[in-house]
Amino acid sequence: MRCLLVAINSKYIHSNPAVYLLRECALRDLKQKQIFGVEVELAEYTINHHASEIFDDIYLHHADLVCFSCYIWNIPFVRELAAELKKVSPDVKIWAGGPEVSYAANKFLMENPAFDLIMQGEGEEVFSELIRLTVEEKCRIKDVYKQSESKKVLSGIVEKRYSIERKQAVKEEKDIEDKHFAGEDNVYSTNYIDMSKLQKLQGIAVRDFSGEVALGNAESNIGNKTKIINTGFATLMDMDTIPFVYEDFHLFEHKILYYETSRGCPFCCSYCLSSVDKTVRFRSLPIVKKELDAFLEAKVPQVKFVDRTFNCNRQRAIDIWSYLVEHDNGITNFHFEISADLLREDELELISDMRPGLIQLEIGVQSTNGDTIREIHRTMRLEEVYRAVNRVKAGKNIHQHLDLIAGLPFEDYQRFQKSFNDIYALHPQQLQLGFLKVLKGSYMYEHAQEYGLVYRSRPPYEVMASKWVSYDEMLEIRLVEEMLELHYNSGQFLTYLAVLEWKYDSTFQMFLDMGHFYREHGYLDCSHSRVRRTEIVQEFAEIVDPERRDIYREALIFDLYKIEKSKSRPFWAKNVQQDKRQTGKYLREHGMEKKYCHFEYFEHINEKGEITEEKDPLWLLFDYENRDSLTNEAALFRIDEMGLQSGCGGVQ
Repeated sequence: MRCLLVAINSKYIHSNPAVYLLRECALRDLKQKQIFGVEVELAEYTINHHASEIFDDIYLHHADLVCFSCYIWNIPFVRELAAELKKVSPDVKIWAGGPEVSYAANKFLMENPAFDLIMQGEGEEVFSELIRLTVEEKCRIKDVYKQSESKKVLSGIVEKRYSIERKQAVKEEKDIEDKHFAGEDNVYSTNYIDMSKLQKLQGIAVRDFSGEVALGNAESNIGNKTKIINTGFATLMDMDTIPFVYEDFHLFEHKILYYETSRGCPFCCSYCLSSVDKTVRFRSLPIVKKELDAFLEAKVPQVKFVDRTFNCNRQRAIDIWSYLVEHDNGITNFHFEISADLLREDELELISDMRPGLIQLEIGVQSTNGDTIREIHRTMRLEEVYRAVNRVKAGKNIHQHLDLIAGLPFEDYQRFQKSFNDIYALHPQQLQLGFLKVLKGSYMYEHAQEYGLVYRSRPPYEVMASKWVSYDEMLEIRLVEEMLELHYNSGQFLTYLAVLEWKYDSTFQMFLDMGHFYREHGYLDCSHSRVRRTEIVQEFAEIVDPERRDIYREALIFDLYKIEKSKSRPFWAKNVQQDKRQTGKYLREHGMEKKYCHFEYFEHINEKGEITEEKDPLWLLFDYENRDSLTNEAALFRIDEMGLQSGCGGVQ
C-alpha cells in the first residue's frame, strides 16, 4: 500500500509540519505494531505552482491513498486536484485533514464527492490507526522503508521529494507479500473500507460504502446514495508522544522551521479556531531543551514557535527564554506569539539583556476598543500592553510585530481609525493590519447573522461589511493596509514617514491620503522600483506639505541609503561632489572599503538619523559592513565639514 501525503504551502519558504508529523507517527506506529507492506511518501508544493504541474506530479506517484493537508490558502487547489485525480485514477482513496475541512466535514464530503474521508482535529494518531485498519492484521512486518531522493523542477524551483521504494523481499517473505497485495478481497483494495472498524475510530467523517460499490468517478451524484458516519473530533494527544521531525535539516534549507511546544489556548477569542481547544497541553521541558539544542547546533536561521500563546505559563516561558540566552549561537532567531499584558518585570528584565535578534515577538492587540475586546471574548489589559511594548522597544534589541484586525464587532469606521492610530503610535517594527475571517467552527461563524457579517464565500472568508462597517469603508481600510505595507512594514520609508507625521493628527488619515493619491495618479496599477517609489512619495509630500520639501527630500535620501548603496538616485536628488582624495584617506585610515561605504551631505538629519527643522550641515558616512543586527541598517558616522575628522559612534 502506497500513501502520499500532500502539502500545498502558501510560499516556498514555508514548510508543513503536519504532513511530516503524520508520516513520522505512522512509520513509528506501524513498526511497533508490526504492520507489513506500507509506504508513506511526502510531496510539498506551493500555491504559486501551476495546478497542472502539481497534478501530474501527484499522479506519477501512483499512490493507493492520497491525503491532503487543507488550509484556507490551498483549499481551492485541493478541491480541483482531488476531482481531477478521481477522473484518471478512480480507485485511489482521497483523504483530507486540517482546519479548513475539520469543522464542517459532513458538508464538505457531500459537496466534494472526490473525497472519501476527513480526519477531524489532531490527526497523527488517527492517521496511523487508519492505515492499520486498512491492512490485514496478520501481516508480518517488513522493512520496506528506504528514503530516496528525486528532483523535479516546477516553475523554476527544484522540489525535493522523498519517496519510499518497495524493494524485493527476501524469499521467506515473498509469498506473504504476494498474498496480501493480490486479489480483490484483500484489505489493500482501494474500493473497500471496513466500516465496522472505522466507525469505532474517533476523529473521522467517512462515507459509508458498506453494501455499495465505492465511488468511481468524481462527477457521480452520490448526494442521496451515501451515508456519512461522523465520529467527532480526535482525542487530544500527549505532547510528549509527538515525534521531532527535524532529523535532517538539509530537507528544510531556505525554509522557516515551525516548532510547537504546546497545543490549545487558554483564551476564548471568538474569531480564532485555537479557542476551540481550551485544554492547553505542554511538551516536557527536557524534551524541548534537547530539541532546541538540535536547532542551535545546526545554526538554522529562524525557528518559529507555533504555540498560540507562548507565555500563558510564565515560568515555562522564562525557562525556555533563559535556556536560549545561555546557549545562544549568535545566529538563530526564535519567533514567539505572546500576550504582552502577561509580561512581568522578571520577564522584561530577561528580554532586555538578550542578543539583538535572538528572539522576536508577535503580539495580537486586534483592537483598542474596550467594547470590542469584551465582545470577542478577549482577555487583555491595554495599559499593560502599552507598558510592555514600550519597555521592550526601549531595549532596541527585540523585533516586535503587532496585529490589528478590521471588521470586528462594535468597531465602526471611526473607532477603527482610533485603534489604528493607537497601535501605530507604538511604532513596532511591523504593524500587521488584517481583516476578520469568518472561519468554520469559530464563535464568529456561529454568530455571523447576529453581527450582520457579510463575508466572502471563498477562502479566506474575509468580512466585506458588518452592522458597523460598510463595504465602502472596508475598501478605504484596505487602501490604508496597502500603503502601510509598502511604506511602513517594508522598512524603506521610515524617516520620510516620521516627517510626514508632523503634518497629520491621524496616521490613518495620512496613509489613506497616500492611497487616494496613488489611485488618482494610476500608481496602484503597476509595480515600481525603489527609486521610482521614492519619487512618487516625494511628489505626494510636495502637495500636502510643500513648505518642508527639502526636509522630505533629505529624509528620502537617508532612507534610500540606510539599507543599501543605491546605484541610482531620484531625479531631484543633489549631485553630491566628494573630495576623492580626502574620502580615500579617511577610508584607508579606518580600514574601510569604498564599495561598502557611501558619503552623503545633509542639513536636516543628524548623526543619529534624527530629523531636525534647524539646519546643521554635516557629512554622514553609511558603513554597510557594520549593520544594526535588529534593523539591518548601515552604521552611521558623522564626518565634520568634509575635513574627515574622526567620526562619532555609529547608529545602532
